[in-house]
Amino acid sequence: MIEVEIDSIRVSLMSQHRVVVLKESDSNRYLPIWIGPFEADAITIQLQDVQVARPLTHDLLKNVIDEMGATISHIMVSELKNDTFYARIVMDVNGQSIEIDARPSDAIALAVRTNSALFVADDVMEAAAIVPEADLDVAATQAEEDEPISEEEQEQLSAFRDFINDLDLDDLGKKN
Repeated sequence: MIEVEIDSIRVSLMSQHRVVVLKESDSNRYLPIWIGPFEADAITIQLQDVQVARPLTHDLLKNVIDEMGATISHIMVSELKNDTFYARIVMDVNGQSIEIDARPSDAIALAVRTNSALFVADDVMEAAAIVPEADLDVAATQAEEDEPISEEEQEQLSAFRDFINDLDLDDLGKKN
């Protein structure tokens, strides 16, 4: 089992889907998992400590677990089959450990509400993790220095630059 944390939630420009990016705690490996917009919102709402008037589905599930006297031990992204990730919610119920099958997005939304540890199975991480190239930023900087951008190109890119500069992703996934 490899411990991970939520690095970010990203939006696909091509579809309504989102990507939750899990980062290995002791390494520079990342595991991107496609999730739906509602699950992404459920995770983000909790991470940003946004108050909602009534419990969302994941809040309701947490409340039921609490009322039954159970606790969540951890969440495990356990399998990858046919490009689909599977997860397990590991709970302690009356001294017994039980595992419940779940979609990773739902399991993660529950984990952020219960401050539960997130893990990824070793074989899943080996199969699907991404390690960013260290020289990518250096190459981009070098290319900018070698070929100056014309004023017209800068103007065309300004909308994208403004959008990226306005993104506030620094606090996403950090616990207060």
